[in-house]
Amino acid sequence: MAVVSDRQKWIFQKKEMLCLLISALVIFCYPILLFAQSDEGYIPARSGISLNAGYTYDPSDGAFFSQISLFRLYDYEEIWKHKAPDNLRFKVEGSVGSALLDDGDVKVIANTGMLALIYLDRFETNRIKPYLEAGIGVIYTDYRVKGQGYRINFNPQAGIGIEFKGEKNQNRFISFRMHHISNAGIGSSNRGQNTIVFAIGQYF
Repeated sequence: MAVVSDRQKWIFQKKEMLCLLISALVIFCYPILLFAQSDEGYIPARSGISLNAGYTYDPSDGAFFSQISLFRLYDYEEIWKHKAPDNLRFKVEGSVGSALLDDGDVKVIANTGMLALIYLDRFETNRIKPYLEAGIGVIYTDYRVKGQGYRINFNPQAGIGIEFKGEKNQNRFISFRMHHISNAGIGSSNRGQNTIVFAIGQYF
């Protein structure tokens, strides 16, 4: 059985981080660079920030974590250039924070992704705007649960939220998501993680 040196482990971790950074740049910059043109006829894009708190319930000895997240919300048609419902948006986001493991150790957790967000117009009032969202991304965890092959993995997620209408469209919101971490079978060791995430934030 081959022995992996500390230097080889360090090099592999640096490569993982590089892949994460490249993925983040692609996810955030691709829509903007490819489709940067007049926004005439599109719903104006909005930016926001949130604080996220999550718990990995599977495996049961999972981590608590907290993150800060920045995101940008676009008119779906502005990015993907095909007919879409008026209430459909496209979100890109990035999050970074720390995870508290069951042994008391603290590790870095960072992820970036893109989601489709649809407002539930039927349930909108003069005070709230409910919505559903779902998407995919990549996540880096500076730890691995038993049986997890990689620190960088895919990160599909889905959730529900409510915006509370404010002045100048600076809405506050709360959301609840379920998200999954796995390498989608790329590696032979693929113990997944399932997490619930609660977020509170504001558009600016």
